[in-house]
Amino acid sequence: MSKIYSSPTGPRLAGLHDKIFVDPPPPSSQPNDEDTDMPTYHSQSENTEVATDVQEFISSRGNEYFCEIDEDYLTDRFNLTGLNTEVQHYQYALDLVTDVFDMEVDDDMRESIEKNARHLYGLVHARYVVTTRGLAKMMEKYKQGVFGKCPRVICESQHLLPMGQHDQPGMSNVKLYCAKCEDLYNPKSSRHNSIDGAYFGSSFHNILFQVYRGLMPQKTQRRYEPRIYGFRVHASAALMRWQEERREEMKDRLRSRGLETGFEDEDEDDDDLESEEDEARVQEDGIDDMFEGPGIQMQTVQ
Repeated sequence: MSKIYSSPTGPRLAGLHDKIFVDPPPPSSQPNDEDTDMPTYHSQSENTEVATDVQEFISSRGNEYFCEIDEDYLTDRFNLTGLNTEVQHYQYALDLVTDVFDMEVDDDMRESIEKNARHLYGLVHARYVVTTRGLAKMMEKYKQGVFGKCPRVICESQHLLPMGQHDQPGMSNVKLYCAKCEDLYNPKSSRHNSIDGAYFGSSFHNILFQVYRGLMPQKTQRRYEPRIYGFRVHASAALMRWQEERREEMKDRLRSRGLETGFEDEDEDDDDLESEEDEARVQEDGIDDMFEGPGIQMQTVQ
């Protein structure tokens, strides 16, 4: 409503050129853009805080193999099905991961909750990396060489990919898979080598190469050929070495069980051969002495 005030000529409406002081309406009756955007503003603030906490975990030393899990994935109970039986203090750990933990606890309890929160994040991470968004994030890390390069010379610094040999936690540590030589390697860093392989799963690396087929490297046909002074060592030499190793292993197993090996060593064969030759020589010498004794003359038969 326009304000009416008195003037020498009588009451009139306040015009646009008059200075008026209008009391502002109550906050509830004065909607504006800032009020209507308040719920969205608070939601963005909360998302930023959660992302900051997760990014702090990802950026810490030893956690470079992990990717950042989206907040909406962490807060979806369907994605966490069954994890409450595998993680102690599950609810406290989940609250800590999602940055809603505000309970006052002692230091020992806090340390236990933080440990379980890291374990929970790892188990959720194994599920997240096989989703579309998770595969995309891990693919970027793979292309950047975050996980390292294959130490095999013929692989020509092929990028590696983390994987687990088991899907159950506590079975084995994370391994690095080379898609070129299809072999597994241990991480160089002790921090990375202590990560549970179940945090990546045994199927993740295969799924990634199925989705991003262009990342699959061509298998190399090159093979190392052992040479001596430029001459290639014959394949039979390697076969003989392999047979000798198997022979020694068999002898060790039989001896450990108190059984006769059934194998004759080459040294023993040589000793037996020498003893037989000595006996034959002694016999020949005895026969010669017999014919060369006194009163015995050899006659040549014509």
